[in-house]
Amino acid sequence: VKKSNLGDFSNIRKGGIIAIEIEEGDVLISASLTDGHDEVVLVTKEGMSIRFSEEELRDQGRKTVGVWGIRPNKGDEVVSVSLVRNDSMLLVAGENGIGKRTSFEEYRKQSRGGKGIITMKTGDKVGCVVGALSVTDSDEIMLITSGGQMVRTPVDKIRETGRNAMGVRLINLPEGEKLQGIAPVVSQKEDEVVE
Repeated sequence: VKKSNLGDFSNIRKGGIIAIEIEEGDVLISASLTDGHDEVVLVTKEGMSIRFSEEELRDQGRKTVGVWGIRPNKGDEVVSVSLVRNDSMLLVAGENGIGKRTSFEEYRKQSRGGKGIITMKTGDKVGCVVGALSVTDSDEIMLITSGGQMVRTPVDKIRETGRNAMGVRLINLPEGEKLQGIAPVVSQKEDEVVE
């Protein structure tokens, strides 16, 4: 993970500018706008997570690699970055269509760079974690399958469970398909505000 001051991106060139130095074999998965005092939750494909304050990160220049946020086990990798918001919960989804939403209160704050704690038990029933989002009851999410099917679901229809629970079925998958990813639904009103 890396934190950079927004002022470092004020002079954008036509061809773009480097935002982060990517090491060989690594991939950028997310970028978030924070206020400098937010808490961050990283989730890995094997169901581990870590919650820490971004105040533990010092501002770094654009052409730097960053520091450890979580140290995943060999073969594991980070699949999601979420910000802890008031009245929000963490929604986690597995590739076999199982998911759950859990209060952020169940994720104790830790120091960055650790192994983290279990957020979802992966295995034959759940599969690997494909995504995690910070959501509220009024949100909707889009579930995207490997076969190109998209299903829109209100968050309040997904039962709230504890961190150690397996979760509930989010989507019925056709045979041979997997859940590819989850995304928040941005309403047209929100889109107009951003513009």
